[in-house]
Amino acid sequence: MFTPTLTTYILDNYDEFSALRKRPSVIICPGGGYARLSNRETEAIAIKMNTLGFHALVLRYSVAPMDFPAALLDAAEAMYYTRSHCKEWNIDENKIILCGFSAGGHLAASLGVYWNSPLITTYLPYKTEEVKPNGLLLCYPVITAGEYAHKDSIKNVLGKSSYTSQDVSLELHITKDVPPVFMWHTDEDVTVPAENSLFFVQQLRQVGVPVEYHLFRKGRHGIALATEETSTPDGYAVEKSCAIWPQLFSVWMETL
Repeated sequence: MFTPTLTTYILDNYDEFSALRKRPSVIICPGGGYARLSNRETEAIAIKMNTLGFHALVLRYSVAPMDFPAALLDAAEAMYYTRSHCKEWNIDENKIILCGFSAGGHLAASLGVYWNSPLITTYLPYKTEEVKPNGLLLCYPVITAGEYAHKDSIKNVLGKSSYTSQDVSLELHITKDVPPVFMWHTDEDVTVPAENSLFFVQQLRQVGVPVEYHLFRKGRHGIALATEETSTPDGYAVEKSCAIWPQLFSVWMETL
Protein backbone atom coordinates (compact mmCIF):
# COMPACT_ATOMS: atom_id res chain seq x y z
CA MET A 1 0.00 0.00 0.00
CA PHE A 2 1.28 3.47 -0.93
CA THR A 3 2.30 5.70 1.95
CA PRO A 4 2.59 9.47 1.35
CA THR A 5 6.09 10.80 2.01
CA LEU A 6 7.74 14.17 2.51
CA THR A 7 11.36 14.42 1.37
CA THR A 8 13.29 17.38 2.76
CA TYR A 9 15.97 19.53 1.15
CA ILE A 10 16.86 21.75 4.12
CA LEU A 11 19.73 24.23 3.89
CA ASP A 12 22.08 24.50 6.85
CA ASN A 13 22.94 27.57 8.89
CA TYR A 14 26.54 28.26 9.94
CA ASP A 15 27.70 30.15 13.02
CA GLU A 16 30.26 32.25 11.15
CA PHE A 17 27.80 33.91 8.76
CA SER A 18 24.21 32.64 8.94
CA ALA A 19 23.47 31.54 12.49
CA LEU A 20 20.19 33.47 12.75
CA ARG A 21 19.01 33.23 9.15
CA LYS A 22 15.46 32.13 8.47
CA ARG A 23 14.61 31.04 4.96
CA PRO A 24 11.38 30.67 2.99
CA SER A 25 10.26 27.10 2.39
CA VAL A 26 8.60 25.59 -0.68
CA ILE A 27 6.58 22.36 -0.47
CA ILE A 28 6.44 20.79 -3.95
CA CYS A 29 3.56 18.68 -5.27
CA PRO A 30 4.47 17.00 -8.59
CA GLY A 31 1.95 16.42 -11.35
CA GLY A 32 0.78 13.18 -12.89
CA GLY A 33 -2.98 13.46 -13.31
CA TYR A 34 -3.66 12.04 -9.83
CA ALA A 35 -2.71 8.68 -11.37
CA ARG A 36 1.05 8.80 -10.77
CA LEU A 37 3.71 11.31 -9.69
CA SER A 38 6.11 12.83 -12.20
CA ASN A 39 9.74 12.55 -11.11
CA ARG A 40 10.60 15.43 -13.46
CA GLU A 41 8.77 17.71 -11.02
CA THR A 42 10.37 16.53 -7.79
CA GLU A 43 14.07 16.67 -6.88
CA ALA A 44 15.14 18.95 -9.74
CA ILE A 45 12.58 21.52 -8.64
CA ALA A 46 13.71 21.20 -5.01
CA ILE A 47 17.35 21.72 -5.92
CA LYS A 48 16.42 24.77 -7.98
CA MET A 49 14.57 26.19 -4.99
CA ASN A 50 17.69 25.57 -2.89
CA THR A 51 19.81 27.55 -5.35
CA LEU A 52 17.42 30.47 -4.86
CA GLY A 53 18.01 30.30 -1.11
CA PHE A 54 14.82 28.46 -0.16
CA HIS A 55 14.32 25.28 1.80
CA ALA A 56 12.41 22.71 -0.24
CA LEU A 57 10.28 19.66 0.49
CA VAL A 58 8.77 17.20 -1.98
CA LEU A 59 5.37 15.72 -1.15
CA ARG A 60 4.55 12.37 -2.70
CA TYR A 61 0.82 12.40 -2.10
CA SER A 62 -2.02 9.92 -2.52
CA VAL A 63 -3.17 9.14 -6.07
CA ALA A 64 -5.79 6.80 -7.55
CA PRO A 65 -7.32 4.55 -6.35
CA MET A 66 -7.28 6.86 -3.31
CA ASP A 67 -9.93 9.51 -3.80
CA PHE A 68 -10.92 12.98 -2.68
CA PRO A 69 -10.00 14.40 -0.20
CA ALA A 70 -7.09 12.01 0.49
CA ALA A 71 -4.44 14.03 -1.37
CA LEU A 72 -5.79 17.26 0.10
CA LEU A 73 -5.32 15.87 3.59
CA ASP A 74 -1.78 14.80 2.67
CA ALA A 75 -1.03 18.38 1.69
CA ALA A 76 -2.50 19.67 4.94
CA GLU A 77 -0.39 17.19 6.91
CA ALA A 78 2.72 18.31 5.02
CA MET A 79 1.96 21.93 5.81
CA TYR A 80 1.43 21.16 9.49
CA TYR A 81 4.62 19.09 9.67
CA THR A 82 6.65 21.86 8.05
CA ARG A 83 5.21 24.49 10.38
CA SER A 84 5.97 22.33 13.40
CA HIS A 85 9.66 22.25 12.38
CA CYS A 86 10.13 25.97 11.70
CA LYS A 87 12.48 26.51 14.62
CA GLU A 88 14.49 23.34 14.05
CA TRP A 89 14.92 23.95 10.31
CA ASN A 90 15.29 27.75 10.45
CA ILE A 91 12.16 28.34 8.39
CA ASP A 92 10.52 31.73 8.05
CA GLU A 93 7.07 30.82 9.39
CA ASN A 94 5.53 33.63 7.31
CA LYS A 95 6.87 32.31 4.01
CA ILE A 96 5.85 28.67 3.65
CA ILE A 97 4.73 28.23 0.04
CA LEU A 98 2.76 25.33 -1.40
CA CYS A 99 3.84 24.62 -4.97
CA GLY A 100 2.18 22.36 -7.51
CA PHE A 101 2.58 21.31 -11.12
CA SER A 102 -0.41 20.31 -13.27
CA ALA A 103 -2.54 18.00 -11.07
CA GLY A 104 -0.16 18.89 -8.24
CA GLY A 105 -1.15 22.49 -8.94
CA HIS A 106 -4.76 21.45 -8.45
CA LEU A 107 -3.76 19.95 -5.11
CA ALA A 108 -1.87 23.07 -3.99
CA ALA A 109 -4.74 25.30 -5.07
CA SER A 110 -7.18 22.98 -3.27
CA LEU A 111 -5.45 23.60 0.06
CA GLY A 112 -5.31 27.30 -0.77
CA VAL A 113 -9.09 27.26 -1.21
CA TYR A 114 -10.08 24.79 1.50
CA TRP A 115 -7.55 25.34 4.33
CA ASN A 116 -10.20 26.75 6.70
CA SER A 117 -13.13 24.61 5.58
CA PRO A 118 -14.82 21.52 7.07
CA LEU A 119 -13.07 19.49 4.36
CA ILE A 120 -9.97 19.82 6.53
CA THR A 121 -11.32 20.21 10.06
CA THR A 122 -13.62 17.19 9.77
CA TYR A 123 -10.67 14.87 9.24
CA LEU A 124 -7.66 16.50 10.94
CA PRO A 125 -7.21 17.80 14.51
CA TYR A 126 -5.10 20.83 13.63
CA LYS A 127 -5.96 24.49 13.89
CA THR A 128 -6.75 25.99 10.51
CA GLU A 129 -3.82 28.41 10.72
CA GLU A 130 -1.47 25.45 11.13
CA VAL A 131 -2.29 24.11 7.66
CA LYS A 132 -2.62 27.42 5.82
CA PRO A 133 0.00 28.13 3.13
CA ASN A 134 1.42 31.65 3.13
CA GLY A 135 1.36 31.61 -0.65
CA LEU A 136 0.79 29.38 -3.67
CA LEU A 137 3.14 28.65 -6.57
CA LEU A 138 0.99 27.14 -9.33
CA CYS A 139 2.67 25.83 -12.47
CA TYR A 140 0.34 25.06 -15.42
CA PRO A 141 -2.27 23.92 -12.86
CA VAL A 142 -5.41 21.89 -13.34
CA ILE A 143 -8.16 24.07 -11.85
CA THR A 144 -11.57 23.49 -13.37
CA ALA A 145 -13.82 20.47 -13.66
CA GLY A 146 -16.01 22.28 -16.18
CA GLU A 147 -15.19 23.38 -19.69
CA TYR A 148 -11.46 23.02 -20.41
CA ALA A 149 -11.09 20.42 -17.64
CA HIS A 150 -8.34 17.83 -17.73
CA LYS A 151 -10.86 15.05 -17.48
CA ASP A 152 -8.51 12.28 -16.33
CA SER A 153 -7.27 14.38 -13.38
CA ILE A 154 -10.82 15.14 -12.30
CA LYS A 155 -11.89 11.53 -12.71
CA ASN A 156 -8.91 10.26 -10.73
CA VAL A 157 -9.14 12.74 -7.87
CA LEU A 158 -12.84 12.07 -7.34
CA GLY A 159 -12.60 8.29 -7.70
CA LYS A 160 -15.54 6.62 -6.00
CA SER A 161 -16.01 9.33 -3.39
CA SER A 162 -19.34 10.99 -2.71
CA TYR A 163 -17.94 14.37 -3.74
CA THR A 164 -18.86 15.89 -7.09
CA SER A 165 -17.05 17.69 -9.88
CA GLN A 166 -18.30 20.96 -8.44
CA ASP A 167 -16.31 20.29 -5.24
CA VAL A 168 -13.06 20.04 -7.19
CA SER A 169 -13.74 22.87 -9.64
CA LEU A 170 -11.67 25.29 -7.63
CA GLU A 171 -12.61 28.53 -9.34
CA LEU A 172 -16.05 28.10 -7.79
CA HIS A 173 -14.72 28.17 -4.21
CA ILE A 174 -12.40 31.17 -4.11
CA THR A 175 -12.79 33.61 -1.23
CA LYS A 176 -10.69 36.45 0.14
CA ASP A 177 -9.05 33.85 2.44
CA VAL A 178 -7.01 32.30 -0.40
CA PRO A 179 -3.32 33.18 0.14
CA PRO A 180 -1.38 35.23 -2.43
CA VAL A 181 -0.68 33.41 -5.70
CA PHE A 182 2.17 33.24 -8.20
CA MET A 183 1.09 31.30 -11.27
CA TRP A 184 2.35 30.58 -14.77
CA HIS A 185 1.05 28.74 -17.79
CA THR A 186 1.82 28.49 -21.51
CA ASP A 187 -0.37 29.47 -24.41
CA GLU A 188 0.58 26.30 -26.32
CA ASP A 189 -0.60 23.96 -23.55
CA VAL A 190 -3.36 21.80 -25.04
CA THR A 191 -3.33 19.15 -22.29
CA VAL A 192 -4.35 21.57 -19.54
CA PRO A 193 -5.42 24.71 -21.43
CA ALA A 194 -4.50 28.08 -19.98
CA GLU A 195 -8.19 28.77 -19.39
CA ASN A 196 -7.73 26.73 -16.19
CA SER A 197 -5.38 29.27 -14.66
CA LEU A 198 -7.19 32.21 -16.24
CA PHE A 199 -10.43 31.18 -14.52
CA PHE A 200 -8.52 31.12 -11.23
CA VAL A 201 -6.94 34.54 -11.84
CA GLN A 202 -10.29 36.08 -12.72
CA GLN A 203 -11.91 34.93 -9.50
CA LEU A 204 -8.90 35.88 -7.37
CA ARG A 205 -9.07 39.40 -8.76
CA GLN A 206 -12.78 39.64 -8.08
CA VAL A 207 -12.29 39.01 -4.35
CA GLY A 208 -9.06 40.98 -4.04
CA VAL A 209 -6.51 38.19 -3.52
CA PRO A 210 -3.03 39.32 -4.69
CA VAL A 211 -1.95 37.40 -7.80
CA GLU A 212 0.98 37.52 -10.20
CA TYR A 213 0.32 35.66 -13.45
CA HIS A 214 2.59 34.88 -16.39
CA LEU A 215 1.29 33.39 -19.64
CA PHE A 216 4.25 32.39 -21.79
CA ARG A 217 3.65 32.21 -25.54
CA LYS A 218 5.74 29.07 -26.16
CA GLY A 219 5.86 25.75 -24.32
CA ARG A 220 3.85 22.57 -24.14
CA HIS A 221 2.42 20.96 -21.01
CA GLY A 222 4.63 19.56 -18.28
CA ILE A 223 7.85 21.42 -19.02
CA ALA A 224 8.90 21.70 -15.35
CA LEU A 225 12.06 23.86 -15.24
CA ALA A 226 11.91 24.19 -19.04
CA THR A 227 15.64 23.36 -19.18
CA GLU A 228 17.81 20.36 -20.04
CA GLU A 229 17.72 19.37 -16.36
CA THR A 230 14.08 18.29 -16.57
CA SER A 231 13.99 17.38 -20.25
CA THR A 232 13.15 13.97 -21.64
CA PRO A 233 15.78 12.25 -23.86
CA ASP A 234 14.08 13.52 -27.02
CA GLY A 235 14.46 17.12 -25.90
CA TYR A 236 10.85 17.61 -24.90
CA ALA A 237 10.30 20.30 -22.28
CA VAL A 238 13.23 22.55 -23.14
CA GLU A 239 11.79 26.02 -23.67
CA LYS A 240 14.20 28.87 -23.01
CA SER A 241 11.50 31.53 -22.94
CA CYS A 242 9.83 29.81 -19.95
CA ALA A 243 12.99 28.95 -17.99
CA ILE A 244 12.92 32.35 -16.28
CA TRP A 245 9.94 31.41 -14.10
CA PRO A 246 11.96 30.42 -10.97
CA GLN A 247 13.69 33.81 -10.95
CA LEU A 248 10.36 35.59 -11.37
CA PHE A 249 8.99 33.56 -8.48
CA SER A 250 12.00 34.44 -6.34
CA VAL A 251 11.38 38.15 -6.88
CA TRP A 252 7.69 37.68 -6.07
CA MET A 253 8.67 36.02 -2.77
CA GLU A 254 10.24 39.30 -1.70
CA THR A 255 6.80 40.93 -1.83
CA LEU A 256 5.24 38.61 0.75
